[in-house]
Amino acid sequence: MKKIVLIAVGVLVILLAFAGCNGYNSMVKMDVDVQAKWNQVETQYQRRADLIPNLVNTVKGAAKFEQSTLTAVTEARAKATQITVDPTKLTPENIEKYQAAQGQVSQALGRLLMVTENYPELKATEQFRDVSAELAGTENRIAVARKDFNESIQVYNTKVRSFPNNIFAGLFGFGQKAGFKADAGAQNAPKVEF
Repeated sequence: MKKIVLIAVGVLVILLAFAGCNGYNSMVKMDVDVQAKWNQVETQYQRRADLIPNLVNTVKGAAKFEQSTLTAVTEARAKATQITVDPTKLTPENIEKYQAAQGQVSQALGRLLMVTENYPELKATEQFRDVSAELAGTENRIAVARKDFNESIQVYNTKVRSFPNNIFAGLFGFGQKAGFKADAGAQNAPKVEF
């Protein structure tokens, strides 16, 4: 009887060790995937930050422009590029700070593009059209990178919260990660008036 209990305990220990190793390795793989997706998000935001000086210089060169609008765009870009998030520390607070800084850039760019509507000669220049198209493409890339990042976070968080992985996740320091959320007021449709 003692041998059967020892064999059963031995088999149980081997199964738990196997499950633990398998769970640990898959959590490491998913954590690396989350970090890679975060790097793509940062890359696309950096691409946008790199395009902003070209847009500002194009606008400056083509029109006597409202200096306050150009200054707001430049300052928002400067603030946003100063905020970085370590991919191993994707906490809700860090993501929120990053998202807020990038939101300020988006707002400043939106104001700049709205004001450019008053300058048809500016919109007609090839350089402005090219930079604007490049910026629009970058905004689409940002949206895709954020979506991919959030999907990766969802898979990772599901894994670290599922039994028995949640036990091993706690033992090895795999905590939940935060993703991007909609901006405040995004649930309200914008008002368009003519």
